[in-house]
Parts: sequence; structure tokens; C-alpha cells
Amino acid sequence: MHTELSDYLPLFILLFLATAVAGLVVLISIFFGPKRRAKAPKKVAPYESGMNAIGLGQRRFPVRFYLIAVLFILFDIEVIFFYPFAVAFRQLGVFGFVEMAVFIAILLVGYVWLWKKGALNWESMDKQ
Repeated sequence: MHTELSDYLPLFILLFLATAVAGLVVLISIFFGPKRRAKAPKKVAPYESGMNAIGLGQRRFPVRFYLIAVLFILFDIEVIFFYPFAVAFRQLGVFGFVEMAVFIAILLVGYVWLWKKGALNWESMDKQ
């Protein structure tokens, strides 16, 4: 099995175009962007929904937001694996069914463990 360099030509073209577009965006921002700071502080102040900022913009968020987000992404990505199984269900036969049952069992063990730890209970995270 001999692969020629021409097989990778589309990949090289894509890499070149992505680099060229990124460089072009940087050059455009250098040429057309602001050259000096505005004298009025209101001109450089961030605008968010027309309201004055309350407190510092870099305040700390509780970890529970990140924990829920990571758990959602984790289980969401694992559920995506159900789709190829459903598409190829007839070709996989009993072996595929057993493999998917093991996969679902592992997911359920993780889900029950998180549930018992209180990671899915919003109120219990306030106490931690």
C-alpha cells in the first residue's frame, strides 16, 4: 500500500487557506483597528445590555456551574454513541447487543454514583 503525496493535497490546501485567512484577519485588524485609546472613558467602557456594572468583572463563580456543565457534556457525548448502534443494530447481532448493554450498564453505574454523591442535586452543592 503506497500512498502518494498527492493524496494529501486537499489537506495541505485546507491548511494553507486556514492559515491565510487567520493571517488576513490579523492584518485587517492591525490596519483598520483603533490606533490610540479614546480620551473619553465611556468610549472604551464595555457595553453589556445598557446597565452599569455591579462589582468586579472577575468575580469567582461557584464550582457547581462547571460541574453540571462537565457532567452534561460527558453524558451528552456518551449518548451520541447510541446513534451508530441504532443504525447498525441488525448487522451487529447478539454481540453488538451485549456490547451496548455493557456500555449502558457502565453509564448507569456512573449516573447512580453521581446521584448518590449529590452531584446532580443543586441544593446539596450549596452545602459543599
